[in-house]
Amino acid sequence: MTQDPHAVREPRENNLEMAIGHEVRTARKKLGITVADLAAATGLSVGMLSKIENGNISPSLGSLQALSRALGVPITDFFRRYEAPRNAVFVRAGEGVEIERRGTRAGHQYRALGHVDANSSGVTVEPYLITLSKDSDTFPTFQHAGLEFLHMLEGEVVYRHGDSLYHMRPGDSLFFDADAPHGPEQLIALPARYLSIISYPKGGDGR
Repeated sequence: MTQDPHAVREPRENNLEMAIGHEVRTARKKLGITVADLAAATGLSVGMLSKIENGNISPSLGSLQALSRALGVPITDFFRRYEAPRNAVFVRAGEGVEIERRGTRAGHQYRALGHVDANSSGVTVEPYLITLSKDSDTFPTFQHAGLEFLHMLEGEVVYRHGDSLYHMRPGDSLFFDADAPHGPEQLIALPARYLSIISYPKGGDGR
């Protein structure tokens, strides 16, 4: 693993003005100069700088450029502590949105457990609770961009990925490249229920 999933970043601000003010003050103190010194170097008034450092006003782009030059830091540094609002989706047991996916058959239920449209990861993730309650002569076969993770909750299924078959029982997991044809090959014990999590780059199509 390349990152610690339990690591916590330094605290961030969800108020842009406060985030900018904190960075301006930190950079000024790092240089060991006073507000008056910074005012002389930027052409901004002491009062204006105090308001900026305290997060009381939203500085103009011109002011930020002047501060950037005077403090010797990239203008992007002023936004480092800003934490844009993050979204979360909570779905209670038995809820979710039932959808039809291409290739589905009767007795194959796909329930979307949530979707976060705007996120900072650059990745779209689609979690589904899939229930197979009726045997069928034909089975859905899927092939799409990204990665997919399956976790068996109930029943037994022989699942195909490319040329390989996996006999999945409760507690079993399968993680694979979804660009290869995949889908249930044989239903051993019904109802069969498993969690499917699909991830793919934003702008791609996971279905």
